[in-house]
Amino acid sequence: MSTVTEHATVRNRQADFLPLQGTDYVEFYVGNAKQAAHFYKTAFGFQSLAYAGPETGVKDRASYAVRQNKLTFVFTTSLRTNNPIADHVYKHGDGVKALALRVENATDAWEQTTQRGGRSFLEPVKLTDTYGELVMSGIHTYGDTIHLFIERKNYQGVFMPGYQQWKSHYNPAETGLQYVDHCVGNVGWNQMNPWVKFYEEVMGFRNILSFDDKDISTEYSALMSKVMSNGNGFVKFPINEPAEGKKKSQVEEYLDFYNGEGCQHVALATHDIVKTVTDLQNRGVEFLHVPTSYYDDLLERVGHIDEDLAPLKELGILVDRDNEGYLLQIFTKPVEDRPTLFFEIIQRKGAKSFGKGNFKALFEAIEREQGMRGNL
Repeated sequence: MSTVTEHATVRNRQADFLPLQGTDYVEFYVGNAKQAAHFYKTAFGFQSLAYAGPETGVKDRASYAVRQNKLTFVFTTSLRTNNPIADHVYKHGDGVKALALRVENATDAWEQTTQRGGRSFLEPVKLTDTYGELVMSGIHTYGDTIHLFIERKNYQGVFMPGYQQWKSHYNPAETGLQYVDHCVGNVGWNQMNPWVKFYEEVMGFRNILSFDDKDISTEYSALMSKVMSNGNGFVKFPINEPAEGKKKSQVEEYLDFYNGEGCQHVALATHDIVKTVTDLQNRGVEFLHVPTSYYDDLLERVGHIDEDLAPLKELGILVDRDNEGYLLQIFTKPVEDRPTLFFEIIQRKGAKSFGKGNFKALFEAIEREQGMRGNL
């Protein structure tokens, strides 16, 4: 390594005061964790991983962890009324509570972020069992959402202390989902820039892409978005806010039904989107569909792609290109009864962007669903 490169590496380490190793897990507060875990196993191909509850010494909640490749979801429900989990579900419905980030040092992560203005959710705590020691801490972010910092370098158990292995005879085949690509937050009117500042100052992220209401608009509604990324690019958090339009935007609908700010969708990466989406559809997952006219001039817009156009058109998969390659993406309909949380399935073929060329077609598809709900 050259001296110049060494100095650059040192500078980058010094600049990145919160080095993140990626998303450790996403935790959902739900009305019935056992049924939610079963749904995600059946519909999305997750496998049973771990369980925490009264049988493991946890008296106020039950949690089921499921995993698929590098993707871990945890579903937690309250066993009693009048506690924060029950209150969260009553206010928001089922939704994302924690975006847990893996770190080398959870104590340092908490100290670095709180001294920069982050509001503490959980002071560093060491959890131990016969498999070792796990350290976790956390801070608040938009709405009732939190970031947990997870240090597991000295832990060899199935998930974390307080959990036991969840052995199940029912583990459907995986669907090819690999890891969290990004998580999108919806915030209120004029709140995007304050939260961009939060991620810049408190967590050391940078704004890598911005979209205004000219980029993301239809005849009826609009929104604005900025994409925040940590230093190594392993963690990306786009932040959306409403913009003025003739009718109610998808962000406004979300804020109304979620009763506040929160995580709108989680983007899940796959290496073969046609196979993954086919599997998901066969398991009952419902996706948004764009008009078939979207595909009439697709290759003229995006150039050569490796995939056949016919299955993309049949499944409703969108394609967009940037300077580094192209991506394929599709969005589920909301997975709750409230029109709040949904998922994106994404395959990147070099592209680092987020599908700007698809925004109009996508948001028109969302508006059609809103119209059917009477919320446009």
